Amino acid sequence: MNRNEFINYVQTAYGVKGDNPWQKDPESTVFRHIGNRKWFALVMRVKKHCIGVESDEYIDIVNFKCDKAMVGSALGNKGFYPAYHMNKENWITAALDGSVSDENIKFFLDLSFELTAPKIKQYQKNCNP
Repeated sequence: MNRNEFINYVQTAYGVKGDNPWQKDPESTVFRHIGNRKWFALVMRVKKHCIGVESDEYIDIVNFKCDKAMVGSALGNKGFYPAYHMNKENWITAALDGSVSDENIKFFLDLSFELTAPKIKQYQKNCNP
């Protein structure tokens, strides 16, 4: 999956459009929940050396919120890197260059969406108004 395919997929599957919050970096796109405005995906174009690959070429990447227990296993897969510019315990970076399968991109997107979703408040069942 490339950058444009990812953006189109998110817009279709989740019904949200990305926004570009930084004037100095108009290519970076943030996807947020409508209810709580929390980010669930951040698409960027960075130099490969920023994610630990020895190269000055640019690469499109996406950051996902991830369950702490899954970060290590995700990093063992081709195309996954420690989170760029995010908390490396709770976020991971995936390359949008075809090295990560569409299924894995969608899996981590779904996981990130769920982890950042608005929480439903639990009310006491026996509460009298």
